[in-house]
Amino acid sequence: MELKCLLMWLLFGSIKGNKPEKCPTLPRTKFADVTADMYPLGTRLYYECDSGYKRRSGQYLGIRCQSEKEGASWVYKKFECIDEKILLSTAPMTELDFTRKPETKTQSPAPQKRENFSEFHQKDFCGPPKTIPHASLSLNRQYYVGQVLHFKCQSGYNKRSPTSGTRTCKNVDDKIIWTPLDMRCTNDSDKWPPQTIEPGRKHKVLQKVYLGIPHDCSGF
Repeated sequence: MELKCLLMWLLFGSIKGNKPEKCPTLPRTKFADVTADMYPLGTRLYYECDSGYKRRSGQYLGIRCQSEKEGASWVYKKFECIDEKILLSTAPMTELDFTRKPETKTQSPAPQKRENFSEFHQKDFCGPPKTIPHASLSLNRQYYVGQVLHFKCQSGYNKRSPTSGTRTCKNVDDKIIWTPLDMRCTNDSDKWPPQTIEPGRKHKVLQKVYLGIPHDCSGF
């Protein structure tokens, strides 16, 4: 009995000690798509249908990275984003189709296995999710230390370089941070100020502008 308790305690301690550290909230970058090359086991991601498109009733837009015999793999539920006009015109047929074929909610063949990240000693990570027509991945709400994210300005907002960059969640001096992102997505080619303004810098800039204005008021 004591040996069993000891083994359970060691197992619990090992699991607790290997628990990944959570990253702080990811700073928002406007007009940029966020992707990653790989995701750790347990990661859940969700698709969102583009404007003008909707999912069929009862379909689930989430996917999950889980361990398979050949390594980590995304598990998909069958879903699709359909033009709202078409969806409304075929609503009765859709309901009949789902009552006749409830088994359609099955695991996808997961074509993303083509990356085969297990060959690159990444058996605990899933590769990029597959592309779904008329849908995009929503921003993940929770990341863990070691996660690397890639940012790319959306079409029409890539008028100023650099138009891409990366952020890494890391532990620096016992503080978990996201590395800075040196890019700003805009549809204006003119120069913009830095994406982030250091405390006190705004007042210094205003002071510099004020000092550069002539103060000769003799004409008044």
